[in-house]
Parts: sequence; structure tokens; C-alpha cells
Amino acid sequence: MKNFLLHLFFLLIILTPTQAQERSSFYATMDSNDAEKLKMELPQEIEIITTYKGQSAVLLTEYAANELQENLILHGPGYVFKGSKEQAVKSLENDFLSQTREITNFTITEDVMVNAALDLVQEINIENEILELEGYGTRYHTKTSASQAVMDLKDQWEAMALASGRSDISVRLYYHTNTNMPSVILTIEGAESPDDFIIVGGHMDSSNYSNQNDAPGADDNGSGVASVIEMSRVIIDMNFIPQKTIEFMAYAAEEIGLVGSDEIAAEYKNNNINVEAYVNFDMTNYKGSTEDVYINTDYYISTTLNNFLFDLMDHYNSSGAHQFTYGTSICNYGCSDHYSWAQQGYDAAFPFEAAFGEHNPYIHSSQDTYSITGNSEHAAKFVKLGLEFIIEAAKSQTLSTNDIIGNNFKMLIKDRKLIYQLNNLNDSINQFELFDITGKRILVVDDLQRSGEISLGNLANGFYVAVFDFDENGTLAKKFILN
Repeated sequence: MKNFLLHLFFLLIILTPTQAQERSSFYATMDSNDAEKLKMELPQEIEIITTYKGQSAVLLTEYAANELQENLILHGPGYVFKGSKEQAVKSLENDFLSQTREITNFTITEDVMVNAALDLVQEINIENEILELEGYGTRYHTKTSASQAVMDLKDQWEAMALASGRSDISVRLYYHTNTNMPSVILTIEGAESPDDFIIVGGHMDSSNYSNQNDAPGADDNGSGVASVIEMSRVIIDMNFIPQKTIEFMAYAAEEIGLVGSDEIAAEYKNNNINVEAYVNFDMTNYKGSTEDVYINTDYYISTTLNNFLFDLMDHYNSSGAHQFTYGTSICNYGCSDHYSWAQQGYDAAFPFEAAFGEHNPYIHSSQDTYSITGNSEHAAKFVKLGLEFIIEAAKSQTLSTNDIIGNNFKMLIKDRKLIYQLNNLNDSINQFELFDITGKRILVVDDLQRSGEISLGNLANGFYVAVFDFDENGTLAKKFILN
């Protein structure tokens, strides 16, 4: 009997790798060099189906995937999950690098709106959101805790939309084919160009490859999701009305091969949705390098969008209260959800918490907690960059500004007074209205003279919109900051 059990033990050892491959193999695409390395180290755990322009369609086991993530890849899964062999092979034919893209003309014109938004960022909000996500325990995509976290964020975003009283804000779940965990999307419809999309996002799930029941994921990626939530709060609280549609996304199942973002980006492409730019936020809370923000410069990243992010930081963050520094780094194949958008031909970018290799060493472990790796001051810098991107890319709605009036009207703020003058136009001012950052009307003055001044002495410092209503030439809105 003893000899029989010994023979059985060795038989199980021999059979386990093959049986494990049969039980848990899946199709994916990955960098061909990484595929070859895996094939050399684990020949029974991966099959290379075909290779095209540096990418391989493969069949690999979960064990091989974990080995890839833990030993070969600096960040992210390093592969993109595909639901079938056909999908994996076909995706290689989508040669997104050779696609002709319509280059968006990014400009910096929204100084008043952006500066007002930056002042509203609250580090404590980011910290609280991270701690709440950490509190779910593991958010591995198969766990009920992962789906519950998504449902709770949906409720939170719906409450924010309801409190705003705006009909242009909506929230929806996105149900996937290759995971039971949904994604959640908050949309602010563009007032002037609703078919043009500006998107930010990050993944909701977490993973601990050695123990999937202990994956708090505070930094990876509670911090990225918390940063996106804080961006959405500021945009809604300041009653920002965009010209273009803005979407905030929290994805399912990034840790097993970008499943959530891959399905969403593919659907957007299939439906010919014009995503002008996508910026990804995956890990924002650990300062492991000299500079504050590191911009990913992999081959699939949009140089145009990266240059826009550099310009934004040069313009808004080179000095003053919102100052921070930046550098560049290299990620890897499919290292996070921005790759899904880039693969569909969209301009995508990925700001990261540190240079790759110097980032949080505790991710994918039970030690990825806020108490160990938390620094919401660092994460706030990514929120500010995200707000700069959103506002400058989507632009604020032109509030019925009449060019004739604009060329004949002057307004300035001096000594806490609003001074105005209407010149060279046969018209009169019917009414003046003043709105605060929430969109609340706080002052109305009727029957103004063609020139004069309005006292602002009792108002708190902050962002305001002045609206002049003219008898014959419509209205004119002007934004200003009182300090």
C-alpha cells in the first residue's frame, strides 16, 4: 500500500502541469519576445500560435500568466485576454500603428476654469476613496466584492448626478462577455459637440497572484479609481458644462488581461464613436522616483497626446501652489487599460506614479494598503493633471456669447469691484446676473447704465461667471476669479 501511494504521488506530479494547462488555458496576445522567453522557461505552459510585427497570439495557462507578471513584466498583465483563438489571431491583423489618425488640435485656452478646478481638489477625498476601496478586501474579478465595489460606485455617481440637478449627466453599467464583473461609466454629454468624446479611466479590480483572497489593492488600483472619482466630483461641483462629451470609466478585470477596457474600446470602435483622446490612471499614490508624474512613452502611445500633457504641466504646474515635476518612462506591452484604446486606433496616454521599476513594490500583495503605501498628496497631482486634460480637451460651453457685444464691451475686476463699460454700440444693459462655482445665481442687478461698477465686497474668494443681458444683442458671459 505504501509503495502504491508513493507511485501515485509521483504520477500526480508528472500529470499536474499538463492537466493544469487543460483546465486553465486561455487565448491572448502578447509581445513576441516575452512569448519566446516564456516558451523557453515553461514550454508546456504556452503555445505560440502565430506572430506578426512583434506581437504573438498565444494559448497560455494561468500559471504562465502569473510567471509573466511576476518575473518578466514591470507592471500590468503584459498580455491582452482574448475570448477565442480566432479573436487572438484577428487582433494581430488590426495593425493599429499603421492606421491614419485624425490629429486633434489640442489648445490651452481655459485658464480660468482650470485654475478654479485645481483649487477644488481635496486630498482627503482621495484618501477616503482609497480606504473605501481597500475595505472591500480583494476585488479580484470573480469575487462578489469586486462587483459590489462597482455597484457602489454606480450609486455614488448617480447620487452626485442627482444632487447636481443636471439632465446631461448619466451613469450606466457595462456588462462584459469574458467576466461577470461589470464596468461603470459616468457620462457628461457635450453641449455643442456631443459626438466627440474625451475619456479618463482606471481599473477597479485587484489581484494577489499568490493569494487572491488577500488583495486590498489600495494603490493598484484603488488610487487610480479614487483619482478619477475626485476628477468627476470637481467637474460636477463646479458645474462645468463641456462642449464635448466627457466620460469617466472604472473597468472590470484589468488584472487578467485588460478584459473590461478591451471590450469597451472595441465596441466604441465598431460603433464609430469618435474618441478624441483617452488618458489612463493606474497607480497614482506611491512616489518612488525623483519626479512626480511619469509619462509613458511606449511605441503605441500617442506622441501628440503626450506632448499635450507636457504642455499642460508646463503651463499650469511649473510654479505656484499647484507645482509639480514630470519625467518619462517605458511600460510594456498591454501594461494597462490605455493599451486597449491605442489598439483600436485612438490616441491614448498613461501618466504613472514613478519610473517603471521604481513604482510601488507592494502591489499584488497583502501589503498594498494605504497605511503602507499611501500618499494622497502625490495622487492629487494626477487629479490636477486629469482636470487640466479634461477641461482643455473638452472645452467649456460658450455661454451665448455674442461677438458683436464682445467687441464693444469691457469688464475688469479691481478692488473687489466689477467695473464694466459698453462702447460704440446703440444698445443698453437690461440685467446683470452673477453665478458661483456651483451654478447658483447669487446676485441680480436690473437696469444698469452703459458703464458703472458693481460691488463684490461681500463675496468669498473663488470662481464666478458674470452674465450681462442686453436689450437687442443677447447675452454675454464672462468668467473671473475673485481673490
